[in-house]
Amino acid sequence: MTVVLSRPGQRLTDVSVGAVFLAIGFAALTIPTLISLADQSWSHEFGAYGPIVLVTGIWLLWRQVPEIRHAGEPGNPWLTAAILTAALASYAFGRAYDFLTLEAGGVYGAGIAILQCRLGGKILLKHWFPLLYLAFAIPLPGSVLADITAPLKQLVSAAATDSLHAFGVPVARQGVTIFVAQYQLLVEDACSGMNSLVGLVAVSLLYIYLIRGSNLAYSLMLTLFVIPIAIAANIFRIMVLILLTYFFGNEVAQGILHFTAGMLLFATALVCVFGVDRLIAYAMPRLGQTVGRTT
Repeated sequence: MTVVLSRPGQRLTDVSVGAVFLAIGFAALTIPTLISLADQSWSHEFGAYGPIVLVTGIWLLWRQVPEIRHAGEPGNPWLTAAILTAALASYAFGRAYDFLTLEAGGVYGAGIAILQCRLGGKILLKHWFPLLYLAFAIPLPGSVLADITAPLKQLVSAAATDSLHAFGVPVARQGVTIFVAQYQLLVEDACSGMNSLVGLVAVSLLYIYLIRGSNLAYSLMLTLFVIPIAIAANIFRIMVLILLTYFFGNEVAQGILHFTAGMLLFATALVCVFGVDRLIAYAMPRLGQTVGRTT
């Protein structure tokens, strides 16, 4: 038994006392943050994709364990110390001032530091995609969400009301407040498309990685298609909610059908992303060949 974290040239086939201490320390950071995420982000519609990203990201890393176990070597201790110092500072500040983004980012950074310590930078660079994908589990700051969702809410509100008004539905809009019959609807942040956009990007990148491989250029190209798909899906969602309110009343529209409409349209948008991927592969077969698996 040894309390040394790792020795130069040591293969990572045995679990040392140091590794156990690292796991306990990381768990002490992670568990309170997971509780905060579940309470403040994951339990709301705008952060519902978080647990999916976390579980699938861990699964992606778990798939690489056999290779990592044989190829991993201890990383540069100075780089590990720098990453860990920045991560712990972010965690402490976020925890003290209830800034969930910095707190979760600190946990993420601490995890990267531990992997760097145990596996080395070469392995992390080789398996960059699961690590980047896990970063989507960090919630965006509220101020950033507010700045981004404000114009999106205006856009989807105007598009939905103008479309329905063209078909004779008695609907009007003032800002992000929609008036239909005797009802008044407020387009919230969750309906702006931002939550669908982040979730769709994350799931789309996972799909690309599993089907096409970790090709950054292809991932960025398909992500460009995700943005209009997410916005269009939320415009259609608001149109559906307006029609439900108009024909069946506010209680029906804001009940279980509100959540169901969101889930169905997210699934539909995801199918559209898959369809765009197939069209790209069909239209540009040479590109489809170059994005084969690289991991």
